[in-house]
Amino acid sequence: MQNKKNQSSVGLMIQRCHKWRMRRKQLTDQARITSDEIERERLLQAAEHCVRMTNAEQEKIDSIRDSKEKAAAVAAAEAEMRDAEKNAANGDGKSDEEDEMGFPDFITNLN
Repeated sequence: MQNKKNQSSVGLMIQRCHKWRMRRKQLTDQARITSDEIERERLLQAAEHCVRMTNAEQEKIDSIRDSKEKAAAVAAAEAEMRDAEKNAANGDGKSDEEDEMGFPDFITNLN
């Protein structure tokens, strides 16, 4: 029962984070098109408040997460680091995709 309660509260926190992110995007979009400098500053300050609220919600989510989930996330990050180090050791730091791409046409077709 406790696990279901944690899942539902985390779900609600995620929804609140999404709401704050959408509000921030809306405010920054409005600030971009506003010609009044004072109004623009007010909108940007409100957007900054949304960022603080999102960060607070995210901290709550992170504190509730299961230790198993945290361990899995850490293991995945460590695996990515090992892969990146292996790729760096194998070549000059470029991945296989970068080696195959070559130069874009606009660089090779110079006159």
